[in-house]
Amino acid sequence: MRLRDFTKYYSPSSFREKLKMYGGKAGLKVVYPALLLYYMLNDPDISLKNKLYLAGALGYFIFPADAIPDFAPLIGFTDDISVLFLTLSLLKESITDKHREQASEKLKKWFNNYSKKELKAIETSF
Repeated sequence: MRLRDFTKYYSPSSFREKLKMYGGKAGLKVVYPALLLYYMLNDPDISLKNKLYLAGALGYFIFPADAIPDFAPLIGFTDDISVLFLTLSLLKESITDKHREQASEKLKKWFNNYSKKELKAIETSF
């Protein structure tokens, strides 16, 4: 399947539900990139073509039968991270400070102890 085939699995409510169920277990390295993609997808300045990539990546993240089940210890989110990071690396030039700030604000509600330095380190991966 191609990434765009997963767009049908994306919806804002499914995305929120996935984060609610697995966000704590997935950790900052998964949740931060997912939130960046989410806020990019909702940005009216992002092109339709790029929004298809974003929706496909988030659809894959939500897809219940992905390559490595999310409940698998240690490796459950490996495939999700790969897809999220690949998409962000392709669209790196479109990530704005506003997207970063929106994601960071949301993270403050879910993760007590993280730093901007940690987010910067994650960003060097894509």
